[in-house]
Formats: sequence, C-alpha cells, structure tokens
Amino acid sequence: MSSFVWMRLLESTAHRYDRGIALLSGGRIVQAYRRLAELATADAGSPQVLDIGCGTGGVALACAARGAWVSGIDANAAMLEVARSKPTPAGAPTAVTWLELDAMELEDRFAEASFDAVVACLSFSEMAPDVQTYVLAVVRSRLRPGGRLAIADEVVPRGALRRALHALRRWPLAALTYLLTQTTTRPVRDLPARVREAGFVDVAEERLWGDAFAIVRATAPEPRGSA
Repeated sequence: MSSFVWMRLLESTAHRYDRGIALLSGGRIVQAYRRLAELATADAGSPQVLDIGCGTGGVALACAARGAWVSGIDANAAMLEVARSKPTPAGAPTAVTWLELDAMELEDRFAEASFDAVVACLSFSEMAPDVQTYVLAVVRSRLRPGGRLAIADEVVPRGALRRALHALRRWPLAALTYLLTQTTTRPVRDLPARVREAGFVDVAEERLWGDAFAIVRATAPEPRGSA
C-alpha cells in the first residue's frame, strides 16, 4: 500500500482518481469501500452517515446503496464535482448530500449527536497527528450514543522487518510526490490507540494487504448509567 502516496497526484486530476486508485490498490479499494459501508449500516434501517474526506464518493455511494442517508464532505472541489456526477445506486431509497467542507470545520457545521455512523477512507493519513486527535474528538461528539465509527487507511506495519521493507518501498515515492505536489500522505500510527484515547469503546482492527492497510471500527459510548 506504499503507493498510496500517489493519491496526492491523483487528487490534482480528480477525473482520473477512481481509475488511478483502483490501479494502485490492485482493485482492492472497492473492497474497503464496501466493508466500511457494511460497518456503517449494520443493524440499522436508514442511518444518518457522515463520510469524512469523501473524495469522488466511493464510500458514500456504497453506504447509500445499503439504505443510508449520507453527508459526504471534502475540501477538494474537483473531487466533489466528480462525486456529484455519479448516479445514486440503483434501487437506493436514500440520498447523498455533497458538501465542500474541511474536517476541521465539522464542529461548526454539524450539531452534536447528528449521526448514526461516521466513516473515513484514506483521509486520516492526510492529517497531522494533532488534527487526527481533534477530528476524532469532534466525531465522537457528533455521533449518537452507540453510533459507529469506521476508518480505513494506510498504517505502519507491525514488526521491525515489515516496517523496514515498507519504508524502503514508500519513501522514494513519497519524496517524488512531494517534489511534484508539495504535499504527501503519511501512514497512520497507533490508530486504534488514538480512537480509544478519543473515548470510543469496542475498538477493533482488521489488518489487510501486507499489514500496511487497516480498517478500525469502534462505538461511541453510551451515557453513564444508561444501561
């Protein structure tokens, strides 16, 4: 998954993003979209879902196909233009609202306890660690008690050998991408721990694709004494 540093190049040509990310992931990114949608809509009829960094809409539309009402946010207007051009999945009874919004603006845009689920795919790797911490705290407050969080992203592999091999593959690509775009992404470190520190419970992690990609799921806690 080290090639995901090329996402920055793809985002500069939004109309090529879907094809490029499919090639970079060997076609597996669609599996991540579907898995996030499954987690977001589990045991719910028509949940309200927030997709952070929705890009061209892969996860948001997968959630809509499973009956969710989705708010997809992204700061990249060109990516949102591509997302808006896509049809709602056939038979989906719900809709997607696309909003040009940065994750740092969540607190101003959405009221507390607005959502049943929050998803993010390849978004946290674009955030600095302090931004990740802030966004997780806001997300927890915007989820209803018992609401679901599901994050899929590039992560640091476990084990010294895997980490070393990952770094050797990744950093030349990261350096070239930075030279071309002045931006890059970074694997998310200790994502389950960060989610727990934000106050989520029932945190679990699925490692995929050579241990360099993970899906982390968690639940917003119920109020004390509600059980």
